Amino acid sequence: MAQSTSILTVWDPFVRTFHWSLATAFAVGWLTAESMPQLHQQIGYFIGLLLVLRLLWGLVGSRYARFRDFLAPPTQVMRYLRSLLSARPLHYVGHNPVGGWMIVAIIGALSVTVVTGWTLGNGSEQLEEIHEAGAELTLALVMIHIGGVLLASMLHKENLVAAMLTGRKQAGEENV
Repeated sequence: MAQSTSILTVWDPFVRTFHWSLATAFAVGWLTAESMPQLHQQIGYFIGLLLVLRLLWGLVGSRYARFRDFLAPPTQVMRYLRSLLSARPLHYVGHNPVGGWMIVAIIGALSVTVVTGWTLGNGSEQLEEIHEAGAELTLALVMIHIGGVLLASMLHKENLVAAMLTGRKQAGEENV
């Protein structure tokens, strides 16, 4: 018997707009750090606003946007990682446990970057170093995130980039 599938709306318009706005703003911020300081600073304020809104949406937003939906305990993260090595990796409708914690890591690294960027006016070299380290950590996390999205898309035979554009994913009985 064929497995039944349906299309679910997983990522609401806010989450999708936030995601692509943040990705674009971070890229612009990274590229303008040395050459366009005023734009770089304005992008930093915009990223700060996006982070505050996402934190609020993580508390009151739609089901798959809420932190309580995707922040899994360490045992569940390890179970998911072990399943990636198996022939049948666990599939999640929303964020998988590793993806959920990646969101927290990126928000944390960006928060350090934004806060230290706001305080750079006092000329502290230490704050500037922390600011740059936060931006570099964010870039590394983004690269890992992109790799994880591509790997999960391959393993689960679904286009997660398209899902973040449309908000829709195909769901079957195997979903967690």
